[in-house]
Amino acid sequence: MGFFIADAFAQGAPQAQQPSWAGLLLPLVIFAFFYFLFIWPQQRRAKEHKKMVASIAKGSEVVTNGGILGRVADLDENFVVLEVSEGMRIQVQRNAISSVLPKGTYKVVKKKIAQTEKQ
Repeated sequence: MGFFIADAFAQGAPQAQQPSWAGLLLPLVIFAFFYFLFIWPQQRRAKEHKKMVASIAKGSEVVTNGGILGRVADLDENFVVLEVSEGMRIQVQRNAISSVLPKGTYKVVKKKIAQTEKQ
């Protein structure tokens, strides 16, 4: 009858149990899994973005988080002034810049826009 239900046996005085590290092993493994899967890559990306934002200089061609392409006309500690067209400047936060483009990208895009406007 002990197949589904464990047999109960009478015992003497209760014995003190030794602390078991096996109970802590599974939560530690789960935490390590989530750390290496989610937290560590996010910290690495944040560090790379901070380094990229710090490297921006006048004349850099950048794209904002909103998808606006422009050339850096002026910058300070917190804000960047982007020239998005001839005489058209906007001011954005430094952290709103998502990527720095290779030199010449802005000029190529301006040529494409000018060609489509002529047609």
